[in-house]
Amino acid sequence: MPPYLLPFASWLLPMTVMSKIILPRSYFSRPTLTVARSLIGKYLVREDKKKIIAGKIIEVEAYVGPQDKACHASKGRTARTDVLFSPAGVAYVYLIYGMYHLLNVVTEREDFPAAVLIRAIEVDGLLIDGPGKLSRALHIDRSFNRIDMTRGEGLWLEDRGVQVPRTRIGAFPRIGVDYAGAWAKKPWRFRLIGNEKL
Repeated sequence: MPPYLLPFASWLLPMTVMSKIILPRSYFSRPTLTVARSLIGKYLVREDKKKIIAGKIIEVEAYVGPQDKACHASKGRTARTDVLFSPAGVAYVYLIYGMYHLLNVVTEREDFPAAVLIRAIEVDGLLIDGPGKLSRALHIDRSFNRIDMTRGEGLWLEDRGVQVPRTRIGAFPRIGVDYAGAWAKKPWRFRLIGNEKL
């Protein structure tokens, strides 16, 4: 059992048998780069009144602290970025270009602004590539901002027992952050590689 699940071992057994474990706060409380890399192969789950959609995570990006010039919190704590200072596991959803919602999950300790952006998922063999397309497909909007993704209500992340070898996780510069100078070159975008569909 992964170390982040040990505190929950007594009640996770039934869920482990089903191979569907909702990721707890302790999972997201770890260093952001660790969380980001480990999210490859996990599942993003969206539940509404009609159905449940689950997509395997294919690509993510990490944003780490106020010193990271690509992180929204690099210019301080504002009404928009306040959510980044929340406890780990909380959703940060924001709008860009007036039309695309982007989903992030807050990481590390409370009051340290860091998060992982979910960039691509695979649903029933179909690749949904791009954070804006992902949110449209799963009907994620600003109403999900600040929800606790560790509660398993509406929107959450699951471990379904998929083991992804480290050699199949590529590390690349983040996209669309040229304004961040040297920080734009950090290889903090992680993507599943070695699949002809991707």
